[in-house]
Amino acid sequence: MSNDEIILTPEGLRSLELELEELKTVKRKELASRIKTAISYGDLKENSEYHSAKEEQGFMETRVMTIERMLKKARVVTNLDTSKVQVGSTVVLNDVEFAEKIEYKIVGSSEANVNENKISYESPLGVSLMNKKVGDKISVNAPMGVISYELLEIRI
Repeated sequence: MSNDEIILTPEGLRSLELELEELKTVKRKELASRIKTAISYGDLKENSEYHSAKEEQGFMETRVMTIERMLKKARVVTNLDTSKVQVGSTVVLNDVEFAEKIEYKIVGSSEANVNENKISYESPLGVSLMNKKVGDKISVNAPMGVISYELLEIRI
């Protein structure tokens, strides 16, 4: 995988496309309206409404450019199978020490979200899981020490 590529699942691609559409249509109009209203208040030097809206507009335009750049470099993972772990796989692991099952979806770094149990293939656990098969043992160096897992299941 090239360093320039942005690896995405089909869901991640769709999410970015929807966010971009929302920013370019709805958010731009909302901010333009806020700026217009703030300008009508008069003196722009002391107009906190205007400065706040302009700052938000800057952040939004930066996000638009970031998403557009990501989409140009995107490679969407397809042709998944369940014989080995790859980007797009959902894995069920057994934490050997605590005998508890944990489920993660392996995604590109731009989609990673621990709260949704989506981990990057570039994370320590993600790297350890790539190309593993059901029944394989995985050890991951973590700040608290080595954590051992057994790969119980691979799903798409």
